[in-house]
Amino acid sequence: MWRERNQNKSMNILVETDRLIIAEMTMDMAMDVHKNSLDEDTRRFVPDEVFETLEDAKETLEFLISQYGSNEGPLVYAVITKDENRNIGYVQLVPIGDGKWEIGYHITKASTGNGYATEAVKAFLPVMAERVGINEVYGIRLLENVASGRVLGKCGFQTFFTGEGPYHDGVYEISKGVWKA
Repeated sequence: MWRERNQNKSMNILVETDRLIIAEMTMDMAMDVHKNSLDEDTRRFVPDEVFETLEDAKETLEFLISQYGSNEGPLVYAVITKDENRNIGYVQLVPIGDGKWEIGYHITKASTGNGYATEAVKAFLPVMAERVGINEVYGIRLLENVASGRVLGKCGFQTFFTGEGPYHDGVYEISKGVWKA
C-alpha cells in the first residue's frame, strides 16, 4: 500500500480538500498506478491509460514526473484520500492543441460514488488554470460515461456538443463541454 511506503516522505502537494490530497506523482506510486489502471472502467473509457505491467507503469511515471515544472503537459497528479492515505486515482490537465487544454480524471471503481472525482476536479481546475495561464478547460467524454457527465456538470462545465466525434482510437458518441475561470 502506498501509505506504508511513504508515511515518512513528504509529498509535493498541489492542493488539499476536506477529504483529498492532490499531489505530484512519485516513482514509489508505480504499483498503485499499475493496479489502478487495470480497473474495468479504465479499460472501458480510457484504454490508452491501462498499464498491463508494473514496468509500463514505471516508464509512464518517469515521463509524467518529467513534466512537472513545465507547461507542456500532460500534467497528472495523484488523488490520495486523507483518512486512509490511499492512492485512488488521478486528475490531469492535457494539452489538446491550439493552446487548448482538456481535463481528465479517474477514480478507481472501488472508490466511486463518494464524490471524490467532483471534489478533486473542483479543487484542481482553478489552481491549474492559473498555473498554466488559461481561462478555459475542455471536458470530453464518451456519451455512455454518464458518471463522468455528472462530474463535469457539477464542476461547472457547459456542454456545447453532443454527437459523433473523435475519441482516443476511433469515432464514438461523445459530449464536449467547457469550463471557464
